[in-house]
Amino acid sequence: MLIGICGKSGSGKSTLANGLIQLYKNALHCDIDKIGHKALLDDKVKGDLINCFGYKIITDGMVDRKKLGSIVFASEKEMEKLTNITWNHMQKEIDYIIKNNKDKLIILDWLLLPKSKYLSQCKLKILLDIPYEIRKERALIRDNISEESFKLRDDASIKFNNDDFDLIIKDSREINLERIVNLL
Repeated sequence: MLIGICGKSGSGKSTLANGLIQLYKNALHCDIDKIGHKALLDDKVKGDLINCFGYKIITDGMVDRKKLGSIVFASEKEMEKLTNITWNHMQKEIDYIIKNNKDKLIILDWLLLPKSKYLSQCKLKILLDIPYEIRKERALIRDNISEESFKLRDDASIKFNNDDFDLIIKDSREINLERIVNLL
């Protein structure tokens, strides 16, 4: 069974997923951002990114996510290029996780879940629609980024259609894990 958790940066997706795992022991948290970060380590992906964006995205032989982010968060066109390069690699990993964990509750945590085939496969779709200032404060501490970098990231993120979700949480204090488990 799949649960989808969406929300912009700093909304608490991973915190909610980890809380659900504490209640529902047969659960697996699939943080799709981490799968995307792992994709950057793949030699073919790295080569394709260098061909697309140049060596300016490389630091110490590795793809520098902050440098890459400064390019792709500033332009929808550049973000699309990144997605086209990394998505097949990421999708294979997600499909593998789902296929090999059919006996578990799989929590898919990702901002871009509505742009993938996976949201429609989720039994429960949760949107964390947390205010900008709260998310910014969390992200600045967690990611060690500037306010300008957060604004760039936030401005580049997708707009959600509330009709796509079964549960919309606008305040972190409203999260009731038992209620969420009961919706399953």
